Amino acid sequence: MTDTAIVLIPARMAAMRLPGKPLADINGLPMIVHVWRRAVEAGIGRVAVATDDDRIAAAIIAAGGEAVMTAPEHPNGTSRISEALAHIDPGGTIGIVVNVQGDLPTVAPGTVRAALAPLEDPAVDIGTVSAVIVRDEERTNPAMVKVVGTPVGERRLRALYFTRATAPWGDGPLYHHIGLYAYRREALARYVSLPPSPLEMREKLEQLRALEAGMRIDVDIVDAVPLGVDTPEELERARALMAEPGAFGVQGSPVGMIVGKDEPTEEHR
Repeated sequence: MTDTAIVLIPARMAAMRLPGKPLADINGLPMIVHVWRRAVEAGIGRVAVATDDDRIAAAIIAAGGEAVMTAPEHPNGTSRISEALAHIDPGGTIGIVVNVQGDLPTVAPGTVRAALAPLEDPAVDIGTVSAVIVRDEERTNPAMVKVVGTPVGERRLRALYFTRATAPWGDGPLYHHIGLYAYRREALARYVSLPPSPLEMREKLEQLRALEAGMRIDVDIVDAVPLGVDTPEELERARALMAEPGAFGVQGSPVGMIVGKDEPTEEHR
């Protein structure tokens, strides 16, 4: 893969369930700084936080990072990183954009790299990641988004559908989708130009817009599922995990936690 890649992290303060969460303290650092550090450790290339809030930008700059100011209103984080990319690289020299959600402080650097790996195939428009569901209760939990795919290599799927239902039917593994994405630049531009699609609106899963438009999404299978932080309880869980040496991922999906969230809610704009 020869295209220049950048990691962009969308973040805003106005999450309804946990207002101000990007700056929530986790063991002495704002959560957004932990996410930025994990992205830097992935070693993909330049990393920047896309935000509409001066306080988030100041926290990242104080940590030695880069922040890009964007408009306040965006339908989702994908739209926000598209604007940030236009500010950062108006000449179009960056060919790949990795979108890391700003509320995943335990994300493993290897998981970030795994989202990029499917783009080694020039036929793939978007890369993402998933993990095998290991707990029975998660198979029927609509908060655990499943990817239905066909194998295209060792530990890789071509996505056919994403759903909150229990799918596919029958014996075999189910795969829990983790909401990290790597976009070819032209795929990102096409995605944000499209209106919300019927299945996207029905399932409340923004990646279905790309599938319905005929874009190809391939999925690397990983072992560590990052803990998403949307509530005070999840914040306390993240603090406990981050206090453990080397704990940047959670093996399997923690019971009762919403991890690898996909829906384009107010949390990820």
